[in-house]
Amino acid sequence: MRLEGLTVGWNVLEVGVTIALGVAAGSLALVAFGLDSVVEICASLAVLWQLRTRTAGRTLRAMAVVGFAFFALAVVLIGAAIETLAVGREAGESPFGAAYLAVTAIVMFSLAMAKRRLGVRLGNHPLATEARITFLDGLLATGVLLALVVNLAFGWWWADPIAAAAVGVAAIPEGVDAWRDSRDPSRMSAGQVP
Repeated sequence: MRLEGLTVGWNVLEVGVTIALGVAAGSLALVAFGLDSVVEICASLAVLWQLRTRTAGRTLRAMAVVGFAFFALAVVLIGAAIETLAVGREAGESPFGAAYLAVTAIVMFSLAMAKRRLGVRLGNHPLATEARITFLDGLLATGVLLALVVNLAFGWWWADPIAAAAVGVAAIPEGVDAWRDSRDPSRMSAGQVP
């Protein structure tokens, strides 16, 4: 529960910081990153709810919410990327955004590893699966950071939305897997924790 609480706390901070920095720099990837944090907050809250009283019904509902969170993440990121590419909106420079993303990547990868290990150890499928959303958040932070650096160094404005879209595409099969788990309890046996 502490790991999920840390995830929620960091993501609440992340929403405000990255959206503000994204608006200031005109970076849709930074804004989308902040919106991604809202999705992760929802998934983390579902797992916290499931951890409080572990029943089969709660576990299945938590998996459904986690699956929905993956799909919502994909829609937000891919939609934002398409819109940015269509209008050709170039992101400005954001050194504070880059620094924050570097720290965020480290925090998210660390939380993802800890949640996955604990989820596997406890045989808690929702916790182990939600750790993959946290891992994707770390990948998104890394991708957006690289896009900001590439844009700054080479003027490749399109790297910003491409980074967001790549993570969005990666979220789709994760959502399908989590949704299937929410419909078939036999997939969530201790031996099949992701």
